[in-house]
Amino acid sequence: DTLQHVKDSKHIVVYHKGRYFKVWLYHDGRLLRPREIEQQIQRILEDDSEPQPGEEKLAALTAGDRVPWAKARQAYFSRGKNKQSLDAVEKAAFFVTLDDMEQGYKKEDPVKSLDAYAKSLIHGKCYDRWFDKTFTLIVFKNGRMGLNAEHSWADAPIVGHLWENVMATEYLELGYSVDGHCRGDPNPNIPIPTKLQWEIPEECQEVIEKSLSTAVALADDVDFCSFCFDTFGKGLIKKVKTSPDAFVQLALQLAHYRDMGKFSLTYEASMTRLFREGRTETVRSCTVESCRFVQAMEDPTESRENTLKFFRQAADKHQHLYRLAMTGAGIDRHLFCLYVVSKYLAVDSPFLKEVEPWRLSTSQTPQQHIDLKKNPEMLSSGGGFGPVADDGYGVSYMILGENFIHFHVSSKISCSETDSHRFGKNIKKAMVDIMGLFNLSKNCTK
Repeated sequence: DTLQHVKDSKHIVVYHKGRYFKVWLYHDGRLLRPREIEQQIQRILEDDSEPQPGEEKLAALTAGDRVPWAKARQAYFSRGKNKQSLDAVEKAAFFVTLDDMEQGYKKEDPVKSLDAYAKSLIHGKCYDRWFDKTFTLIVFKNGRMGLNAEHSWADAPIVGHLWENVMATEYLELGYSVDGHCRGDPNPNIPIPTKLQWEIPEECQEVIEKSLSTAVALADDVDFCSFCFDTFGKGLIKKVKTSPDAFVQLALQLAHYRDMGKFSLTYEASMTRLFREGRTETVRSCTVESCRFVQAMEDPTESRENTLKFFRQAADKHQHLYRLAMTGAGIDRHLFCLYVVSKYLAVDSPFLKEVEPWRLSTSQTPQQHIDLKKNPEMLSSGGGFGPVADDGYGVSYMILGENFIHFHVSSKISCSETDSHRFGKNIKKAMVDIMGLFNLSKNCTK
């Protein structure tokens, strides 16, 4: 695998009902206007042609194991029309899926609807997202949208910032006419989208099916829980003079201990964007101090004053570790490099085997510029990721305005020890129990 930088891409590729279409985004030397883009998408929706043999599930190659995809690429996509079509996909600015399912938040069933929405964005049918692309923009049949992002080129805050910008521009600046169309006029002179042409032999279709079965097994094993915590938010947390991130991380430690009955190595991603091309460093949020606090919370004989003192010490330690990680004084990327080198040199290191298994992997996605006081209807659920360990949890959270925190919890159904919805309930209770230490009056929470 390599990271490829396409400096000047002027088209996208759109997937709809098993067909691939190349859509130019420029005409007469300028970017298409929203109404013109709508026109091009409408042309695709009205195209009733059938997929070519092997075309519908082609993207499953990007979802399965990498070696079969590399071999198939060399054997079947290195020449002729297959190479031209693959180039069109890989050199597109991004990939768009017009999904034939309906997804989105439903007030009458908030739990199942959000979980299904999130799971669909993560993997869909395993053949209707191009997982090698920078990102796939997914538009569902009922107009709900989302992104599936490939992780190697960037981290969640980059994609989150992009998406906030897109949604704010669409909602606050562009808007729609009264009949539901994008504002402006269609342009009949723009060339229609072109269908990509494929010649996929039966032996390649067999590889596609094998990749699909591998991917479906992974996707079906994902247990996902997405929920909004609205009992309080960072407004109240700051009133008790605590870092909101430290508060949430300590709540996760308490929730995990209650859920699993033990402590585990915990990964929290910290940005290192103070440095050129900086990516992330690890904050190890399971510390001696956090364990002492959790044990105090679970000890009915421990005084509230002592427990609160342990909480402050743990929160301060977390903030200290976060600052170290952010400023280049972390240790885990160094350890990971040693781990990679040990594999290359075939050196067996018990120490390196012990420092890397993250059974609790966490990440905060920042909200960057949407003002929820001015536009409360633009409340976002942020994004999440799948479980990192077979027997662990993946937790992503987004602190929204002053009063909301949205959580995404993932685990594997095949693990008998984990349950994403059970852990979600433990997170909610841990948040409330920790805030209860501060003896706030009832009108401080809603």
